[in-house]
This record gives sequence, structure tokens and C-alpha cells, in this order.
Amino acid sequence: MTAHANNLDLMAPPVVKTIQRRSLVIGLIFAAISLVLAFVRPDEFFRAYLLGYMCWLGVTLGSMAILMIRHLTGGGWGMVIRRILGAAMRCLPLMAVLFVPILFGLPKLYVWARPLDSVANQHLRDHLQDLAKSYLNVHGFIIRAVLYLGIWNLLSFLLTKWSKEQDNPSSRDNTARFKAVSGPGLILYAFTISFAAIDWIMSIDPSWISTIYGLLILIGELLSAMCFAVVVERILVEYKPMSEMLKPDFVHDHGKWMLTFIMVWAYFSFSQWLIIWAGNLPEEITWYMRRLNGGWGFIGLFLVIFQFAVPFVLLLSRPFKREVRRLVWLATWIMVMRYLDLFWIIEPNFSTTMSLTLADVVVPVAIGGFWLAYFFRNLSSLPLLPAYDVAASEVLEPAHE
Repeated sequence: MTAHANNLDLMAPPVVKTIQRRSLVIGLIFAAISLVLAFVRPDEFFRAYLLGYMCWLGVTLGSMAILMIRHLTGGGWGMVIRRILGAAMRCLPLMAVLFVPILFGLPKLYVWARPLDSVANQHLRDHLQDLAKSYLNVHGFIIRAVLYLGIWNLLSFLLTKWSKEQDNPSSRDNTARFKAVSGPGLILYAFTISFAAIDWIMSIDPSWISTIYGLLILIGELLSAMCFAVVVERILVEYKPMSEMLKPDFVHDHGKWMLTFIMVWAYFSFSQWLIIWAGNLPEEITWYMRRLNGGWGFIGLFLVIFQFAVPFVLLLSRPFKREVRRLVWLATWIMVMRYLDLFWIIEPNFSTTMSLTLADVVVPVAIGGFWLAYFFRNLSSLPLLPAYDVAASEVLEPAHE
């Protein structure tokens, strides 16, 4: 395997640097427009910023989770995209910095962050007063955010440190280390993203609660990350070394993961809807009433058809899942649907009628431009395969038979 590694240049192709530069330019242009919107329409800006932040955080954390799943289960499917997932995971320091603007928008995003005297509804005011004492307050919000981001960055640091060691011929076998971190790491990820979803999204409407809400966000992140990995491997497959490493069996496995995450997302979504609708309690059903009226219902139906039904049918096809040049179109579409799903979750809290503002498009693109520039920088900094990992032969050997 060492000979194979030496004979194959495993660094990312030059196109990665080109995409990095173009992404940064797009990020800067759209950031300038976003800055204008922040002063002209601050309410719309902060809503769009939260939407964009959660979209790209989903790709980042979902990549970390899938990477930890791969460390626990093994398999060439994960080895071939391991450095893609790692590059996305290493965007966590950037996401920590990008969280800061949300702190400036707390009063505009969350009713509990405003003075209680400004809340007209007496019942809600009393409810908020109780919540502020026990959980929802600015001080606790910031402390918990630092804790979440700290845990995620620590996991990323450890996984990255040991992964870099495997680019060295004299490196030790870190399989046991990866497993020791990945098992507890997945549990920590599930808990922290669940509470982060409560803090950052669900608390926009503090009168409503769902115990499955965090899992909905979690599975959406896994789906986003796997789709993003397919998009990147499609870009790289035109160049060495990915053209020699990516086999139809691996692409097939990626398609099966996409199908799995889509089905789980649909199951969680339907379970939440069924339980709340069957209970028919006024304090619980209001969340869906907002999203089924005022034009929002059409987006919900659109998501059912085009984030579940159509992808589900397409992904049942074995030949479709084995061809990355076909699969990438569906992966890209699902990423757009993930944006629409988060839009449907967040925006109805602020508007009773469906409306898409300029900020809803510009701000997520600005964040995405910076994120992609950082991602491709990460991707070009390490070989696309840790050649001296004991499992690298699962990818390298077939490429040289």
C-alpha cells in the first residue's frame, strides 16, 4: 500500500483553488449587499442570517457526524470521501465566528430577549417570565452557545489531529482512537444539536415545544452533508486522484445513505405532525396552523413531494445511485430543498403570509461564499486520502489492479 500511495499524487487538483477564489469573490459581493440590508432592513437581515447560518452549520456538523459514523463502521464508501467530510468539519471555527452577528440580533429574533414590558400578551408575558428564570435568558443563551461550539470544535480538533498523522509513513494506527472519540462524540453531537435547535430556532416561538424537533434538525444536517459530499466528489471525479479512487460501489453507497436519511426525515416529520394533530391541543397545534395557512401550506406540500416522494422514487433505482453524474443533480436539488425546509421552519414565526425577501436569498449566499472558500482551502491543504491509514487499501488497491 505504501508503494501505491507513493505512486499516486493524492493532493486535490488545481480546480479546487480556482473554486476557492471564486467562492470568496461571491461571498464578498453578497456580503456587501447584506451589509446594506442590515442597516436598511435589520429585521429581515437577522431572520435571513439565522436561516443561512443554520443551512451551512448543517453541512458542517452533518459532515462531522457522518465522519464519526465511518470511523465506527469502516468501509470504502467513507474512506473515499473522508477528507471531503473532514474539510467541511474543519469549517467549525468559521461557524463559531459567524455566530457572533446572531448575538447582536437577539431582540429582533427572539421575543424572550426583549423587555417583558414590550410583550402585549399577558399570558405570554407570564410564561416568558417563568422561562427567563429557568432557561431562556440572554446570559444562559450565550453560555450554552459557547458550550455547543466548544464541544463541536474539540471533536473536530481531535479527529483532524489524528487524521493528519496518517499522512506520515511512520504514523501509528489511530483506528482505536477514532472509535474511542466517535462513539461518545455522536452522542454528544445528538444532545448538543438538539438543545442548540431548541435555543436557536424553536425558541423563536417560546409558547410551542416538540420533543422530536432536535432530531428533525439532526437528520436534516446528515442529509445536507451527504448530498454536499456527492456534489464535491462529482467535481473532483473529473481529475486525479478522485477519478481513480471513486468506484460505482462507493457512489452506490452514498446514494443509499441519501435514501436512508430521506426516509428518516420523512418519518420524523410525519411523526411530529401526527402526534400534534391527533392531540389537537391549542398550544401545540398553532405551529402547524401558521405553516398551513397564508400560502405556507404550498411550501409544506412542495417539500413532501420534492424532498421526499420524488427523491425516494429516484433513489430506489440501482443504476441511478451508481452514476455520480446523475446522482449529483438530485443531491444538488435536495440541498435546495433543505434550504426551503429551514425557510418553512423559521420564517412563518415572523410572517403570517408567505413571503421571500431579498435578504432571504442574499444573506445565505454570502455566508455560503465564505464557507465554501474556507472549505476548499481546507480541502486543498491535505491529501484527498490518508494514504497511511490501515483502511486506505480499500480505496487504493482497486485503483491499481
